[in-house]
Amino acid sequence: MLNPARLLACLILASPPAWAVLPFTIATVKYQRVDTGYTTEATVEAVKQSVIAAQVAGRVSAVNFDAGDYVKAGAVIVRLSARELSAAVTGSQAQVAQADAALANARANYQRQQQLFQQKFISQAALDRATAEFRTAEAAARAARAGVGQTAAVSGYTVITAPYSGVVAARHVEVGETVAPGTPLMTGFDPRDMRVIANVPQYKLAEIKAAPRVAVEIPSLNKWIDATGVTVLPSADAATHTVRVRIDLPASLEGVIPGMFARAHFSVGSARKLTIPSSAVLRRSEITAVYVVNKDKVSLRQIRPGTSNGRGQVEVLAGLNPGDVIALDPVKAGIYAKSAANQPAR
Repeated sequence: MLNPARLLACLILASPPAWAVLPFTIATVKYQRVDTGYTTEATVEAVKQSVIAAQVAGRVSAVNFDAGDYVKAGAVIVRLSARELSAAVTGSQAQVAQADAALANARANYQRQQQLFQQKFISQAALDRATAEFRTAEAAARAARAGVGQTAAVSGYTVITAPYSGVVAARHVEVGETVAPGTPLMTGFDPRDMRVIANVPQYKLAEIKAAPRVAVEIPSLNKWIDATGVTVLPSADAATHTVRVRIDLPASLEGVIPGMFARAHFSVGSARKLTIPSSAVLRRSEITAVYVVNKDKVSLRQIRPGTSNGRGQVEVLAGLNPGDVIALDPVKAGIYAKSAANQPAR
């Protein structure tokens, strides 16, 4: 029975004296135990992504940022010009002044009526009427002050600030446009906190929940990322019978932006496979091959590759055997093989 510790070794660099003069690195192909599991397509999205919309009607007077700009939290991104709101604030302040004057008059009248009542010059009904007028004036003054606060708050909606630090993804308005409540102004996201969304068939749900490790592949960046967490949403799509899975990524990933295509690799087991580094594989049209080193000869051999395991390794289904020595840099190996073929035979 093979020792499991030996199966974990992927490649052993070969450096016999006969190969010391080769201008490229070589390695001996061996079996290793690699993760197996389920792979599905996914999409990158930002954890914090929002569309900033107008809360009041007005004309756009300033747009301070454009798509691609980095914005700090609290920075003013858009300003609206709404003269009617300014007039409303002025009117509310005038109503407060009017209500305060009416309250002062009602208070003075109430105090006089109290003195007259104590001297028995007026009836209880007259005092009650003065009291009611005073309480009404107090309520009107409070309502006027509340109206000023509400109008001032609505007027503050003409200055739109960033709710968090992030990058502007899209700009939806230009200076001079008239917007209504709910009109999108800008779309932004926080690039420091990203995740991947995958749709997993419901029959794979048990395997996914038991997966000890999840790796995310970004093919356009040739990057593999170990997930920091997995959340299976507690509902399934009735049309496709799939379940959405959120895969958390490490913070501050360079080059990863929302909308990117990704693949989620869920590790649900392990298997013994013959693998080689992906960098050693040469792809030309429909041919996939590697350069095999046999003593001092370098030749191109076609192989049938399998799936990648997420660690820079690719499975070899046919074309190589354990113990074969391959070149890890196919470009340098090809140049060497061509120059060796052009040398005159001794």
